Amino acid sequence: MTTTFELRHRIRFSECDPAGIVFYPQYFVLFNDLVEAWIDSVVPIGYHGLIATRRIGMPTVRLEVDFKAITRMGDDVVLVLEVVRVGSKSYSLALSCKGVEGDLRVSAMQTIVTTSLQTHAAIPIPDELRCALIPQTQRNTQ
Repeated sequence: MTTTFELRHRIRFSECDPAGIVFYPQYFVLFNDLVEAWIDSVVPIGYHGLIATRRIGMPTVRLEVDFKAITRMGDDVVLVLEVVRVGSKSYSLALSCKGVEGDLRVSAMQTIVTTSLQTHAAIPIPDELRCALIPQTQRNTQ
């Protein structure tokens, strides 16, 4: 897969612990915000539309994280999302937080499953999301 998305972010006071570094659970919030911003940019009805209108859930079913270096309050970082696998009902993303110079701070692998918010059962990835997950050039060769 070659689908990638980047978002710049300045680390805020509210994201840090008393030592002035990012409190590790805040990376999960940053990565969730990254996924939401990416879906907003590639799906016409956006993240809110998928959940509130279409009633499609996108829970995380697997998350593996490596913390490589600290990030301090006031640091500018680049959050990066790359689609690495697309199945019939789930997809996997490589997520990272890097300093603007490219130094890796945190990396994660996340698997998300699409579900019905009525039944909470897994459902096939909706077409409008699948189109965003698989680049046009790859869809034409499948």
